[in-house]
Amino acid sequence: MRRSSAKQSLDSFHAALNGLLPKDIRVRELSAAVPEFHARFSAQSKVYRYQIYNDTFMDPFQRYWAYHCAYKLNASKMRETVDLFVGMHDVSAFANATREDGVPDPLKSISRFYVIQMGSLLQLEVEGSGFLYRQVRNMVALLIHIGKESLDSDIVPMILETKDRRVLAKYTTLPVPPHGLCLVSVKYKEDHLKLPLDCPVTSFGRHHTITKCKLPFY
Repeated sequence: MRRSSAKQSLDSFHAALNGLLPKDIRVRELSAAVPEFHARFSAQSKVYRYQIYNDTFMDPFQRYWAYHCAYKLNASKMRETVDLFVGMHDVSAFANATREDGVPDPLKSISRFYVIQMGSLLQLEVEGSGFLYRQVRNMVALLIHIGKESLDSDIVPMILETKDRRVLAKYTTLPVPPHGLCLVSVKYKEDHLKLPLDCPVTSFGRHHTITKCKLPFY
């Protein structure tokens, strides 16, 4: 197949795929991949963000994307605490049980954990080699208690050391709701992102143009 024909075929597939997906999901970029590429196992790190709207009343425009906490949080204390999660840890205490086959590796490396305050909106952004089931939401739940100043920061290393989810449940019974959580990006191995030889170039979507414009004459 000629390269131009392959590009047209990829663009057509791209358009058809977006035509079948729900309106709130869109594929913005599409390209061929090497056989070694795997959406899950080729990942080197993932970035998650959890949003908390910290004010007396919830902003109605944020209600689908942020968790509402009316209790005033100490963002500075939360910012100091997140550093205790950075590094390689056994995070079993922050994971809920899952029905997936196999036993996931509890050793996870967190490279950065930020608390960003933008007015009433708090963004907790964490990057790590991987995360266990509900790990991020459980970490945020504990950080909210620390932000309320009902718990001290030294509770984090203590809970991590136990490797027991039941210990975390003594301080926070439930993870925060899922609607505040967003997967921001996934970083893949560079060699797995190289385009195969003689493959069509990446599709960024088909742009429609008007080639002729007929105007009525008066």
